Amino acid sequence: MTPSQPTQPAPVDMAEHPFLSGVFAPQRQEVDVTGLRVVGDLPADLVGSYLRNGPNPRFDPVGSYTYPIDGDGMIHQIDFDGSTVSYRNRFVRTPAVIAEEEVGRALWSGLFDPYFPNEDDLDGAENTGRDLPDIHVVRHGGRLLAMAEAARPYALDPSDLSTIGAESCDGAMLGGSTAHPKIDPATGEMLLFNYAFEAPYLTWSVVGPDGRCTRPPTAISGVDMPMMIHDMALTSRYVVIFVCPLKFDIIASFTTGASPLEWLPERGTRIALVPRDGSPVKWVDADPFWVWHFANAFDTENGEVAVDYVRWNEPTHLGFTAAPAVANITRTVLDPATGRISHTTLSDSMVEFPRIDDRALTRPHNAIACSGQLPGGLPGTDTLFVHDLAAGRQTHWDSGTVCVGEPIFMSGDAHGYWGTIGTDRATMTSAFYVFPTDDPASGPLCSVELPIRVPAGLHGAWVPGSPI
Repeated sequence: MTPSQPTQPAPVDMAEHPFLSGVFAPQRQEVDVTGLRVVGDLPADLVGSYLRNGPNPRFDPVGSYTYPIDGDGMIHQIDFDGSTVSYRNRFVRTPAVIAEEEVGRALWSGLFDPYFPNEDDLDGAENTGRDLPDIHVVRHGGRLLAMAEAARPYALDPSDLSTIGAESCDGAMLGGSTAHPKIDPATGEMLLFNYAFEAPYLTWSVVGPDGRCTRPPTAISGVDMPMMIHDMALTSRYVVIFVCPLKFDIIASFTTGASPLEWLPERGTRIALVPRDGSPVKWVDADPFWVWHFANAFDTENGEVAVDYVRWNEPTHLGFTAAPAVANITRTVLDPATGRISHTTLSDSMVEFPRIDDRALTRPHNAIACSGQLPGGLPGTDTLFVHDLAAGRQTHWDSGTVCVGEPIFMSGDAHGYWGTIGTDRATMTSAFYVFPTDDPASGPLCSVELPIRVPAGLHGAWVPGSPI
């Protein structure tokens, strides 16, 4: 463990930090509320639970705060039973959160600061770092998991969202997992990958539908340094991993104060097609670009692999260059036999958080929904975009003053719906919006008024059937 500094860094200026103020301001209340007010017509066939995670510091941060890497996890749960809607939220209580609650203030600084708490303050949390399971939430194999970035997730009790503890998924995540495992609806398997700061730099593993590990962490050859890789795609034949040239060096950050991330465009982007049957990995080379999130991938009839995702020209949002950011829905088609690659822009709108109906994962999908921004719109995400692949057209709902989050597909007994949490910048109140899939541009069928403001956050999941 890195030796602690003699004094704790100064508090972060919450009011001036863009990801600690406004719609991102942390929420410290934990509530359970039933019978929420619904404006509009709540679909009677919508039965299930929506869960969402996101960075939410338990106490005002000290030293620095880097979104979305820093921040404690907070899980939000919205239950639908066809006639009423309920809400609850809970912090993911890691050892660091528990230690800070005991003293009533932040003890750890930002992840990229070379500071650790004085052991006299920890009272049982000595020699521990700060776990950050604040990116995603996944339900699989009887487990409810708050997912971190390249670290072990935390298991939660589905009955009340209380924290059970760090989880390895029967050894599949013993060394950690990135926040975006993929669940194959055809087999029930959960496939995942993890990057590390020392060799092997990239591994993959599999959890069976019963929650047991069927492939322990297995090295992926061909990666010679730690690279940041946030998400993956999955087909019936391949785990698809885009290794964009963003080097991760957290040790240099600790020792020299330099940025832990370095953009190396001269290396290009390399794409790993990892056969699910365990045969050797196939690599495809491409010009440099960056990816945060994938919508889906599938095997084509002629043996190629099609991948839909949001393609960034560069990680300009991380401050490496002054180039204007470009983030468009793109389809990349890969030929595993020849290494041939082609790119097609499906939508030139500025978007992120692409999602599909998860029941179509690994197979061709009909639509991609994203949150994004219209030209000249408010900073942030104020528009829900839905790209209809069959019709080759895009529709959108302009929310006005509402900051909308990642959309999610919610399957009802008779219909499907898009849903998202939004916070009105004018009133600083939050609601959950339900849209028809056939005409999302017409606006929400209903909005559910949430009892507290939900900070703008990251990723969620829909669990159909009786609320968990």
